[in-house]
Amino acid sequence: MMDIFKRKKTVEPEADVAVPERSPEKLPETVPEVTSEADLSLAESAQPEQQNAYQPWSPEGTPASLMMEAPKADAEELQAIVDAGTLEEKIVLALKKVYDPEIPVDIYELGLVYDVGISPEKDVRVQMTLTSPGCPVAEQMPGMVEHAVHHFVEGVRDVEVEIVWDPPWSPDRMSEAAQLELGFI
Repeated sequence: MMDIFKRKKTVEPEADVAVPERSPEKLPETVPEVTSEADLSLAESAQPEQQNAYQPWSPEGTPASLMMEAPKADAEELQAIVDAGTLEEKIVLALKKVYDPEIPVDIYELGLVYDVGISPEKDVRVQMTLTSPGCPVAEQMPGMVEHAVHHFVEGVRDVEVEIVWDPPWSPDRMSEAAQLELGFI
């Protein structure tokens, strides 16, 4: 993938070829003022990201038909996460609070989570996929996963969610409980 960012090799003109002169291009003297929400979101996305700055998921600007429900846990479920043994077990329980809005099964039981990595500094890396590349909530899912891990698991410093397409998801990746819930068995 990094090959697309490599500079192309320039070809030096031969000595007897005349190269036309170009006048330097003028750059704007001022930065254009941000006037709309779309311009503002573009301007914000151009700013460098701050290290370890958790930005909570926000539904603003998302059409209601594509809105994922924020992960929720009642007092008993939160206590189960706190009481879980290892940090990884706590994270898995938090991931089980994130649901695909079109399927009544959590993302962990669906087999969408491929790997959970935890650094010694308690930075968490979740490698996951979606049921299809055209998933209507593809943009929201990483934020929802980050939200669940940050809000339900104490001691986590940072969360990174990577969406991967290889290997592709298929129904045989679902747990037996998910297959039973969805009528596959």
